[in-house]
Amino acid sequence: MKHFALSWRVVAGPAIVASATLYVQSATAQTSTQSATGSNLEPVVVIASRFPNDPAFSPIGATVISADDIRNAGIDNVNEAIRKLGGVYGRQSLAGPGDHALDMRGFGSNGDQNMVILIDGVRLSENELSTALLSSVPIDSVERIEIIRGGSSVLYGDGATGGTIQIITKRPTTDAIHGTVIGEVGSYGLRSGRASVAKGWDGFALNAAYSKQRADNYRDNNNSDQENFSGTAQWFSNQGRFGLRIDLARANYGLPGSLSMAQFLANPRQTVNPKDYGSYDSDRITAFFERKLGTFDLAAELSHREKISRSSYGGAAVTEVHSRTTQFSPRVRHVAEGRLLKNEVVTGIDYSEWQIGNINGSSDASQAARAAYVRDELQIAGNTRIALGVRREVFDKKSVTGGYDKGQGVNAWDAQLSHAVAPSMRIFGKTGQSYRLPTADENGFTALATGQILKPQTSHDLEFGATLGEANNNATLKWFRHRLKDELFFDPTVGAFGANVNLDPTKRQGVELEASARLNQDFSLKANFQHVVATFTGGPNAGKEMVLVPKNTASARLNWNYGNQTVNVGVLWADSQRYGSDFSNTCNARMPSYTTFDARYAVRVSAWEFALTGSNLTGKDYFSQAFGCASGIYPDSGRAVKFTARYDF
Repeated sequence: MKHFALSWRVVAGPAIVASATLYVQSATAQTSTQSATGSNLEPVVVIASRFPNDPAFSPIGATVISADDIRNAGIDNVNEAIRKLGGVYGRQSLAGPGDHALDMRGFGSNGDQNMVILIDGVRLSENELSTALLSSVPIDSVERIEIIRGGSSVLYGDGATGGTIQIITKRPTTDAIHGTVIGEVGSYGLRSGRASVAKGWDGFALNAAYSKQRADNYRDNNNSDQENFSGTAQWFSNQGRFGLRIDLARANYGLPGSLSMAQFLANPRQTVNPKDYGSYDSDRITAFFERKLGTFDLAAELSHREKISRSSYGGAAVTEVHSRTTQFSPRVRHVAEGRLLKNEVVTGIDYSEWQIGNINGSSDASQAARAAYVRDELQIAGNTRIALGVRREVFDKKSVTGGYDKGQGVNAWDAQLSHAVAPSMRIFGKTGQSYRLPTADENGFTALATGQILKPQTSHDLEFGATLGEANNNATLKWFRHRLKDELFFDPTVGAFGANVNLDPTKRQGVELEASARLNQDFSLKANFQHVVATFTGGPNAGKEMVLVPKNTASARLNWNYGNQTVNVGVLWADSQRYGSDFSNTCNARMPSYTTFDARYAVRVSAWEFALTGSNLTGKDYFSQAFGCASGIYPDSGRAVKFTARYDF
């Protein structure tokens, strides 16, 4: 394991940060305010716009995961929290520990490329066709996680068709020091230690979180060694704040590879790739600023990330890839209020640069992006809200080996309406256009002529829904449809080895249901359900199902609190789905459906907490990722238990 080291260069690379306000938040979210905010700083609720939240424009229908939810479920990484508590479907990672590929609204193997993930307003989603490193975010630094489903490119730009996930970190309390120390041991050689501390003074605060984990994991050659650090220094007053944040991550891991169906049935823990391994070093520094000037709010983030990824397959020489990203996102908000009307305007620009290349200089590619957006939301008599937004983004893409130097421009827009038909019921609708740009990796492996690149993917989005209830008992139901043109996807039927292509027209259509209930003083229940039909709507595959999309997924979690004891039980079910190569729908087999259970018991003794957590309690042999017809299988983990000791001070 390498020691942490920062290495900054002048050049950097693209990841687009967008910002503005969202329109959806549940009643539960409205009660989940930043409890750890200093008394000299106004409570700041960072929801999508990265501005202090105005209650009049609180989003409707978001999924909110609190720090208490995470703790009660015994979850030790952000990716797992999003899947188990947020109801977002995830499939087994192909590379790296702990980071399942997330998928909202049925985008299959490219699900994680059709959503945007941010931490305190800074984009984590990668431009390297890889999953965002959520396992690098120290879980004890998280105040809450907010999940917004549906197209949001006006707000977030590239890749926000399926939805957005915002991770909000904790802020220290003024004139106090708080901290946590955690140790864990468990199945498959798990050993983990975590610590966090926060100290506040009058107008200044420091907080830091560190974690280190080693595990052999379920499969052979699947061992992992991770180390993460996050630290923030900030100055604040009633008028705003500014500060610096550093995030460092190191990981080494084995790559067990895929199995045939016969191998999976014989022994799902085996590997046929005992020499394959990978690692990454990721360093990020972020400067942030917020300031209130009368009826105007100003904010900005400037973030730079450097990442080194290494891999070796079959004992071959190590491949080392370097990537650099810089993001800058200044913006302004103005709120005007009359007797019956209240209006919020948010406008800003997003700028990003990105570069990637092997250590020997091959496969070099770069991208620069510039965007401008504006969004206006009007509230009428406290009951009706109307929002309109537009965005224009221009990209410059270059590659030495790909032989291209091209520009691409895309537009996004949306129109939203919501109305409170009763004090406890609101209906809403949304229509618009979202988009995704091909990554350098996608443009690097196509069937196109040299110098040509893939077209941008666009989606026409439509959504209707209703939310009903209050903070402790509520439900949100949505119907959605995404009509996609030039969808970016890897097509294994092109050429001898497959290629990245723009697909014929496709569609995602379905319903989502989220509900929570306080059954009595001690018991509470949360549940999520999604039904999605993903099909081709044009070309030779018209009417056929898209691959790696379960039609139905569902999860539920029951929580019991009694005195100093907590029990948390969860269930997850995923329907059957097409194998990753089955574009023609001719494979006679489908990936089987599966159901898993997990549970946790914890008891608090003064400042200590002791917990026992079990996952996949029935020992189900299953897989969520497979690319051949009954082959190319990446097994998921079997039964595991862990013991946790926690001390708060």
